[in-house]
This record gives sequence, structure tokens and C-alpha cells, in this order.
Amino acid sequence: MPGRWEHYAHDADLGVRGHGDTLAEAFAQAAIALTAAVTDPDAVRPQTAVAIACEAPDDELLLAEWLNALIYEMATRRMLFSRFDVAIEGGRLSAKAWGEPVDAARHRPAVEPKGATYTTLAVARGPQGWTAQTVIDV
Repeated sequence: MPGRWEHYAHDADLGVRGHGDTLAEAFAQAAIALTAAVTDPDAVRPQTAVAIACEAPDDELLLAEWLNALIYEMATRRMLFSRFDVAIEGGRLSAKAWGEPVDAARHRPAVEPKGATYTTLAVARGPQGWTAQTVIDV
């Protein structure tokens, strides 16, 4: 199954879900779903790379750490990201996220993500590949 992302409804917040052949690809697709909560990911130019690293004792907590690290970088750098190169080994994630500064006129941000929650947090491998999902507070 090629990598893909999707949103799912959850009360006032928004669910993000990534699918991929590998765990790393599912995490990258979940990151694109995070960007898509704010703007069209295709409108974000991958001009500047930002290194991100995090770790956690299991895949579910690692997903929350990953998305929260991205939200932190988005907020402090005032950037949006559209391309992700993720590597995961032994509970450690290292990644590069490519993006550009927010251009309000062009990106037209819809919401500001505040954080990844543990609500519906799940990472699983199935017959079609990996799925990584959680709800983000917006």
C-alpha cells in the first residue's frame, strides 16, 4: 500500500492518520496529515530542512512525541512543513522536515495545532502495512 494520510472527525479536535509500508512512512504520512489540518500541503514549498529527534518507550508514545516536536517547530519557527524523511530505530526517531515560513496570504492557515493527544492514539501493523493515528488539539 503506498503511503497516504487522512483526517477523521473527533468532537472539537481533529484526528490525523498516516498509512505506509513501513513504520517510518506511516509517521511521515501522519505528519503530512498534521500539515493538512493547517493548509494544503501541496502549497508548502520544501525549501528549508529542520532536523528533529525524539524518543519514547513505545511506538504510540513516539508518534505523540513526533507530532508534538513538529508542532513545536511550526510554532517557534513560524514554519509549515510538507516533506518528511523519517528514520525509526529502537524507540528513537530522527527526521528532517522540509518547509517554509508561513505566508498567511498564500497558505491561509485554517487552525493552529496545539498538541498531539493520547486520544485514539494507536500504531499498528496490519496486512496492508502500518497505520499511525492520534487526535490533535486545535
